[in-house]
Amino acid sequence: MKYLTFLLISGLLVPPGVQAHDAAHGAPAATAATPAPKLQATLRTLWHGHVDRTRQYALAVHANDARRSEAAASAVVANARQLADAVGSFYGAPAGERMLALLAGHWGAVKAMTDAGHGGNRAAGEAAMATLTQNAGEIAVFLSSANPYLPQDAVRGLLLAHGAHHAAQIEQLMRGDRAAEAKTWAAMQAHMDVIADAMAGALAKQFPGKVS
Repeated sequence: MKYLTFLLISGLLVPPGVQAHDAAHGAPAATAATPAPKLQATLRTLWHGHVDRTRQYALAVHANDARRSEAAASAVVANARQLADAVGSFYGAPAGERMLALLAGHWGAVKAMTDAGHGGNRAAGEAAMATLTQNAGEIAVFLSSANPYLPQDAVRGLLLAHGAHHAAQIEQLMRGDRAAEAKTWAAMQAHMDVIADAMAGALAKQFPGKVS
């Protein structure tokens, strides 16, 4: 899996369906005008995978479907491993493991928020949001220390916006407001492109000639 991820983000192998995925979600496809279009496309796919799987978890929890929710949770973790491996392929295995731990913290908070929203536990939801906010800062510190082209405040801002999307989406799904959730979902997917593009651009600057 780590070798496959390295091939993906190095631009040597682009996963099938990347362009179809972008088109299906209304997201602009990566183009040759970007510094590293293949890297950008891969990171977009991975980050879109994150929000797709967390949404599937929320939908399953709302439906009281334990089997679906367990499968979705496993898919979130598998996606986190791919994202962590992507980081590790540039910065080494220890960095990949650190990224995985940070992503686990992010998912743990989102899961707790989802479960709290379903159960109507406001205090637990607020605690999960506090954890999500703290985790955003930790990820920002980690990424900015690894890459000078990822300013800490900017990364933290991107992740805080992402966390707010999670919170809004969960609240809307749990009260059955699908019209409002559809708008949040569109904004959420577009924001994944922003995060992926920021990472791709920074990696292209830090590792010129290594990515395409």
